[in-house]
Amino acid sequence: MDLLSGTYIFAVLLACVVFQSGAQEKNYTIREEMPENVLIGDLLKDLNLSLIPDKSLTTPMQFKLVYKTGDVPLIRIEEGTGEIFTTGARIDREKLCAGIIVDTHCFYEVEVAVLPDEIFRLVKIRFLIEDINDNAPLFPATVINISIPENSAINSRYALPAAIDPDTGINGVQNYQLIKGQNIFGLDIIETPEGEKMPQLIVQKELDREEKDTYVMKVKVEDGGFPQRSSTAILQVSVADTNDNHPVFKEDEIEVSIPENAPVGSSVTQLHATDADIGENARIHFYFSSLVSSVAKRLFHLNSTTGLITVKEPLDREESPNHKLLVLASDGGLMPARAMVLVNVTDVNDNVPLIDIRYIINPINGTVVLSENAPLNTKIALITVTDKDADHNGRVTCFTDHEVPFRLRPVFSNQFLLETAAYLDYESTREYAIKLLASDAGKPPLNQSSMLLIKLKDENDNAPVFTQPFISLSVPENNSPGTQLTKISATDADTGRNAEIHYLLGIDAPSEFNLDHRTGILTAVKKLDREKQEKYSFTVLAKDNGMPSLITNATVLVTILDQNDNSPVFTHNEYNFYVPENLPRHGTVGLITVTDPDYGENSAVTLSILDANDDFTIDPQSGVIQPNISFDREKQESYTFNVKAEDGGRVSHSSTAKVTINVVDVNDNKPVFVVPPSNYSFELVSPSANPGTVVFTVVAIDNDTGMNAELRYSILGGNTKGLFMIDQTTGNITLKEKCVLADLGLHKLIVKAKDLGQPDSLFSVINVNLFVNESMTNATLIYELVRKNIEIPVTQNVETTHTSSPSSDYVKIMVAIVAGTITVILVIFITAVVRCRQSPHLKAAQKNKQNSEWVTPNPENRQMMMMKKKKKHTPKNLLLNFVTIEEAKADDADNDRNTVTLDLPVELEEQTMVKYNWGTTPTTFKPDSPDLAQHYKSASPQPAFQIQPETPLNLKHHIIQELPLDNTFVGCDSISKCSSSSSDPYSISECSYPVTNIKTPVSVHTRLT
Repeated sequence: MDLLSGTYIFAVLLACVVFQSGAQEKNYTIREEMPENVLIGDLLKDLNLSLIPDKSLTTPMQFKLVYKTGDVPLIRIEEGTGEIFTTGARIDREKLCAGIIVDTHCFYEVEVAVLPDEIFRLVKIRFLIEDINDNAPLFPATVINISIPENSAINSRYALPAAIDPDTGINGVQNYQLIKGQNIFGLDIIETPEGEKMPQLIVQKELDREEKDTYVMKVKVEDGGFPQRSSTAILQVSVADTNDNHPVFKEDEIEVSIPENAPVGSSVTQLHATDADIGENARIHFYFSSLVSSVAKRLFHLNSTTGLITVKEPLDREESPNHKLLVLASDGGLMPARAMVLVNVTDVNDNVPLIDIRYIINPINGTVVLSENAPLNTKIALITVTDKDADHNGRVTCFTDHEVPFRLRPVFSNQFLLETAAYLDYESTREYAIKLLASDAGKPPLNQSSMLLIKLKDENDNAPVFTQPFISLSVPENNSPGTQLTKISATDADTGRNAEIHYLLGIDAPSEFNLDHRTGILTAVKKLDREKQEKYSFTVLAKDNGMPSLITNATVLVTILDQNDNSPVFTHNEYNFYVPENLPRHGTVGLITVTDPDYGENSAVTLSILDANDDFTIDPQSGVIQPNISFDREKQESYTFNVKAEDGGRVSHSSTAKVTINVVDVNDNKPVFVVPPSNYSFELVSPSANPGTVVFTVVAIDNDTGMNAELRYSILGGNTKGLFMIDQTTGNITLKEKCVLADLGLHKLIVKAKDLGQPDSLFSVINVNLFVNESMTNATLIYELVRKNIEIPVTQNVETTHTSSPSSDYVKIMVAIVAGTITVILVIFITAVVRCRQSPHLKAAQKNKQNSEWVTPNPENRQMMMMKKKKKHTPKNLLLNFVTIEEAKADDADNDRNTVTLDLPVELEEQTMVKYNWGTTPTTFKPDSPDLAQHYKSASPQPAFQIQPETPLNLKHHIIQELPLDNTFVGCDSISKCSSSSSDPYSISECSYPVTNIKTPVSVHTRLT
């Protein structure tokens, strides 16, 4: 078992080694004349190809017989299995191996290519042709004439011409028989050193020419084949006169060499023979034996008299390199002398090499058609070069004459495989005329050439190429459907169907375009509108007709050129602007927006106002409307005009829009009290009135509109006992509690009327005097009481606006502390200055009052304060008011405030109260009102005190001044935008300074003394 395993492994290794070498040989033995379709062998098994390790093959294994064009092969091979069979061609050994003398073996050689390229091998198969007995032996002539001297001794032998049988071995000549020998002659067979069987005639009885001079017999020759074949010839024996000495050659065997280019007539050798006889019996006649081949007899001439052998015809070593000349020398006797002349024809370089092309890829009309996609090392043909010359003269090399993508790879000593050495490209070279050159090594060398044509078959390996990978074109809008835009072209380096190009639109192409599949003409099938789409970018495809087809794309950018086909479009058909009535001249009313879908000059819109309106101007480009007038809603509430928009096209288009400017009310009118008509009027209130009874209705009006004219009423002060309350909307003052005896008398309420204007509201205050008593018996006394009561300070209910909870940020606290400290220092300084400038009589009054005016009045000592004021003679034209500046600390979470208070006395002159003029148009400031600011500066001994805009405020402050007896008090809700150019000198408009980052709330209160 181990021995078998080792043998098997050795066989596998040997097969792999042989297989990897690329060339193998295999011998078979066949008999001639075999019928058709006889199995000779199996290459797959015989070459052990089944032992080759599996490989990934592109195609199945294939066996391809390689033979010369025009030859009729004697065998065939099944390409799929490798089985070898005979064909219908006759296998004739005698024809295949004609002229072979020495070597009795006859071979027939073919080459087989094993495909595909991954396992390519070339196998040389030699078939040993076994002889069969298909030829009968034949004598050189049908009649054999021989002369025998009459004095021939018994048992004398005479040579007869030998028969010739093309078969060999046992199938050749084996036996001779003499028929009808008449007991006078016998036949014997001798075998020469060359293995030839030579018949000899034996004389068995004495001859007597005078008795009988001619004997006629038959000679039969037989071979040893099966079935046996034979032939006969007539043997005619003539009895001749006696010649008892036969010739003798000087040399029995002669070997000579002669070049194959020896001219005709050249001497080969001179034979010498002698005969002891004399006379005619000594005359020697030289002649070739019948065993000499016909070729030798054709090439050489033997002089029968002299024995000189000369060249009869031109020699060709390649045809016959050597010749055996059996020369007989006869003196007429029965036993001629024999001499063997061996002529060796020496080689001369007289043969050009031969190139034999055997195609592995079958040619079509003599041309190999090869795909341009053929892989490297694709086998095309087996090239066999031969030279009939010998030695150096027959040593041949083969090559190509120029650089081609093919190479000759040696496989045997004189055979080459033509295969691809580089990748092929049909587009660069479509066909190759490969000139094969064969040259021998002779001096001088002889050359031979042969042309091999290879045409490449085009494969679809080139995609179409656009002449422009990016196609940009422009087309005016409003085109006619079907307008040709451009012609798109592409080229394909392939040929035939592979180069036929079809043009297609990509999937991203819009429906507005069409592309002719054949011509590549791009058309717009729809009317294009630049205003809908200005640019189109899409893909076009070029597709060839190859299998599989190849596709290339290009980008097309179509830019639509504008035409003035659109009129300017207003964003609204009608514009309504709302402007405040305090808008300054040349301020901005609003913006008219106009669009024009066109482009460039066609979209350059110019705006203008129609109807020759000089009240307003409009910027032609920006569309900003500005007034040339000052607005006053109370005079004119709205303005209407038309605006024209015209584009800049060559044929311009225009459109118009209606513009309405509505003047919006500004809170520029303070509320004006109508009821009560003055600070000195009063109303009688019955002490028996029940709680909830409306005792008086305050009425105020505001010339503004909307929220600016909506009023809210409140009681600022005087309601110390909380006896009354007021409805903030209606102004109805109702009794809150049942009156008691202590409530009888005059009650002065300070009522505030505040509008809801934005961003800053305006307000006015008035004294409402309510006289609680059962009856009014003396009106003059009450008026006097009211007048005097005006001079009595009233505890005011101060309104403040709550701020948001203070921040706990440390930095803000420190800033607040610093600001508070600065404020205290500033207040102390101002107080000192004010006191220094007080008039002497005011200083005396203040000393008499023990500085009571610097004390903030409390409800508990109200009566005491009133009694003190009655005793003192306060000047009638002077009313002392105090402004309290209160700084709120940010660290009180319950809104409890620590205040630093500075009381500033102010002298006010009494002025007569001006009644409300119903016939005048209200403005922001009444022109007939006194200028309180100027009064303060002229009449007050103290310098005017101002809170600078930089003061950090986040609360609304109320400055409440007690006016002269005949004026209505007007105040501000906040300190902001206080106009020094106000037309009403007695009005203090509502102001609010901008709030800075330091939020230190400061409250300003009025303290009455």
